[in-house]
Amino acid sequence: MQSDSFVDTAAVDISAETPIRTARVGMAAKRLMDIVLSVVFLVLFSPLFLVCAAMIRRSGRGIFYSDRRVGRDGKIFYCHKFRTMVPNANKLLADLLQKDPELRREWESGFKLKRDPRVTAIGRFLRKTSLDELPQLFNVLKGDMSLVGPRPMFEEEQERWGAAIHYYYSTRPGMTGVWQISGRSDIGYETRIRLNVEYVRNWTLRRDIVILLKTPKVFLPRAGAY
Repeated sequence: MQSDSFVDTAAVDISAETPIRTARVGMAAKRLMDIVLSVVFLVLFSPLFLVCAAMIRRSGRGIFYSDRRVGRDGKIFYCHKFRTMVPNANKLLADLLQKDPELRREWESGFKLKRDPRVTAIGRFLRKTSLDELPQLFNVLKGDMSLVGPRPMFEEEQERWGAAIHYYYSTRPGMTGVWQISGRSDIGYETRIRLNVEYVRNWTLRRDIVILLKTPKVFLPRAGAY
């Protein structure tokens, strides 16, 4: 596993509090918006939940999948998704990365595989349309995530951020965010970090609303989704 961070730690002031951490009134408003909108979306999208569940059920596998992610203050939580992979996907990934150096390099560069052999046919459709992430609304309602924020990271990603991890820890990861509306998996990992640091440094509730409004335009064309 590559251990060097993508961010120059000398250029990041980790001693200063981030704006998103110190704006308590704004953060309370952000949390209120998360609760209200997640309830609204759960009601509005309930027919989609049923359709997706029925599609996955036909494959004979469990409907939901929960995986460990890093949340606010570095706490681990279980991120919920519709199941898009074959059983024992994590073991299969470990075997694939051990046997195929090219796949391993692709995974280590961004923790994604463009043609992931673990993904089922139904799973590819759910990922392309981002419908697989609908269950994360329950994470938002619970408080593990926000509607808008940095993409939830794997535990092994933390070292990649270097000193910039301070910014990730200062807020809840989001269902959507600047990374998602800026190219998703088509942009490099270093750019992803810088976009998220800039988001935290310049956070406003108004900006969250703008990102939410832009999200459907980006997700409907399905660019950068895999």
